[in-house]
Amino acid sequence: MDRNNAVVVDADGVTLDLSGVQADFPWPEIRSVHYRASPNGKALMFGVVHLDGHFYESVVQARPRARLGEWFARLGWVLSHYRPAG
Repeated sequence: MDRNNAVVVDADGVTLDLSGVQADFPWPEIRSVHYRASPNGKALMFGVVHLDGHFYESVVQARPRARLGEWFARLGWVLSHYRPAG
């Protein structure tokens, strides 16, 4: 979470919050999830591909920058824990 945007991954799916507007994606509606560091290494770029092929993305600033490393260390585990197999 930063001042404007947030990403939540839990048992229900993924929620992207973009300046106060939330988009909820339950696991059965998600084709894939992607994340990477921004080109400047100061933000998390997190994307969801919906079953219909549409792509949704949120960019969350990491302050301090070291927080980005913490998020990456946890995201893989969290996604593998909640994302249904298959």
